[in-house]
Amino acid sequence: MSQHPQHDDPDQLRYLRLLSQSFPTRQAAFTEIINLEAILNLPKGTEHFLSDVHGEYEAFEHILNNCSGVIRERVDALFAGELDAAERADLCTLIYYPRQKLRQLHARQTLDGNWYEAQLLLLVRLARTLSGLYTRSKVRCAMPVDYAYIIDELLHASAAGETSRHEYHVQIIRSVVGTGAADHFIRSLAALIKRLAVDHLHLIGDIFDRGAHADKIMDRLMEYHSLDIQWGNHDICWMGAAAGSQACIAAVVRTNVRYRSFDMLERAYGISLRNLALFAERTYRPDGGISPMEKAISVILFKVEGQLILRHPDFDMTSRLLLGQMDLAGGTVHVGGRDLPLFSTDFPTVDPERPYELSAEEGDVLAELEQAFSQSERLRRHVGFLYERGSVYQVSNGNLLFHGCIPLEADGTFSTVICEGYPYSGRGFMDFCDRIARRAWNVGDQMALDWMWYLWCGKHSPLSGRVVKTFERSFVKDRSSWAEPQDPYFTATRLGAVCEEILEEFGLDDEHSHIINGHKPVKAIDGESPIKGEGRLLVIDGGFCEAYHKTTGIAGYTLISADDGMRIKAHLPFMGVDAALGDNADILSESTTIEREVPHLKIKDTDTGDDIRTQIADLRALLDAYRCGTLKERS
Repeated sequence: MSQHPQHDDPDQLRYLRLLSQSFPTRQAAFTEIINLEAILNLPKGTEHFLSDVHGEYEAFEHILNNCSGVIRERVDALFAGELDAAERADLCTLIYYPRQKLRQLHARQTLDGNWYEAQLLLLVRLARTLSGLYTRSKVRCAMPVDYAYIIDELLHASAAGETSRHEYHVQIIRSVVGTGAADHFIRSLAALIKRLAVDHLHLIGDIFDRGAHADKIMDRLMEYHSLDIQWGNHDICWMGAAAGSQACIAAVVRTNVRYRSFDMLERAYGISLRNLALFAERTYRPDGGISPMEKAISVILFKVEGQLILRHPDFDMTSRLLLGQMDLAGGTVHVGGRDLPLFSTDFPTVDPERPYELSAEEGDVLAELEQAFSQSERLRRHVGFLYERGSVYQVSNGNLLFHGCIPLEADGTFSTVICEGYPYSGRGFMDFCDRIARRAWNVGDQMALDWMWYLWCGKHSPLSGRVVKTFERSFVKDRSSWAEPQDPYFTATRLGAVCEEILEEFGLDDEHSHIINGHKPVKAIDGESPIKGEGRLLVIDGGFCEAYHKTTGIAGYTLISADDGMRIKAHLPFMGVDAALGDNADILSESTTIEREVPHLKIKDTDTGDDIRTQIADLRALLDAYRCGTLKERS
């Protein structure tokens, strides 16, 4: 019998042959094992978690630039003894906005060789401190190509060499200044510092809607070094629109008309609203506090939603068929067993006998919008990136990440949802939602497209988690009808035991595991805490969107998971780039520690550590194959 049974497995042997192409000798395999085992003992990389940025590009960009306040913390810790508060703030602003800050200083004619030399030495010291968290190869990969050799020389002096090589480093910096490359070199060092301060970004949904520049956020994310995205309900609606769902197209257009974010569609994505506007002006009068354009797209939305709901009785959403419940002569609509007054009775395109049938003009408007969405190359790039880097949920380093909720019953058990004729619940339902969303993009069949709308606002959508009352909020005077009942998830997860059952459903049974989601703004102004479920649930929607600031009292959260533990930072509103440049105005943050890790976590304690251990095991199997002669080494 073979002493190496794994070598008798043809699939394993085929894999080892492939692996031998990268490691053709025992020495090569030994060297890689040593390298990987060393990496396991480096500090865990710093992860940042953000959610619900809702198109607020300027604030989002500043959070990326100041690394959620971590840059300021590092600068204060490293230079508190030698720089005063104003000098440290100047250095931070230079790191956040190097191009703009240098332009401003040049205009003031305040720059000279001494200033450049001092700032560059400070930046090098900060970069050197941060680079100690990574392998030299990873730091080199993060360096700007133009200055990789020079930066490598400056960063990796030994402790003893710090003094003996100081003049060497000073001379390098003086040469940089003397050749006129100092501005570019500062920008490169600032980029490296920000890259090293955050190893990975988790964006837990809702990039789109409300704010004016989700497109710029998407461009920025596509440049970011390492991230994943959990789709939010607003994201999935845009994704459905780009895939061809008429209901999602109408919902996206209505949201942008309602929030007057016309630039998002017309300038950013080349989707013209001209024909919609002309049709609305011809057809509706401005009454009931709603513009003709908003009324026109709202009626189109409710008609295509009605058609969709009638196609899918398994969606169990017939209570949302409200166009057909209007009594225009009496000025009411029958909702929830009550006849409630309407804001307006001006609905000339709604046929009481066929309320969900589009008029010819409405059909033309919607067809043109559908064509415009499908032909927007920039939108398709952005949505393609959301599919590439995104998912309905993710399990990462012992935490469960999703935007909205896991649909539950009132008793805390998982809701069962019929999906294409089959019952799903818990993790199985989340996996189905992920698959159907990808099918909508890759295949585009009507069933999958209809599910994209359901994920936007359906009864058991894990991305929405509430009954969406768009009709009532548009047309019904009685505000009590506007209340949107929430999934029992949001109350049941006040109990740690329910959170633990959810975590176990996803294979997480460690006492340090957490559910991390956004979607529901935390009203910090009223004393509400983002830490829920007896510490097992972290809700990190702090209201990035300016419209929410009065409700939440803050302007967003960042959850930070580092080698020394986990903490959440509550951000105050950003005053703008001009204030940052003129007054060193930063986003001020308050930090709350959730967990401390003693001893500090290392890469071996993470998912990356699990992957590395698998690689090491494969390399040891390859070594064994070389030793016993199953595979031949190649020089």
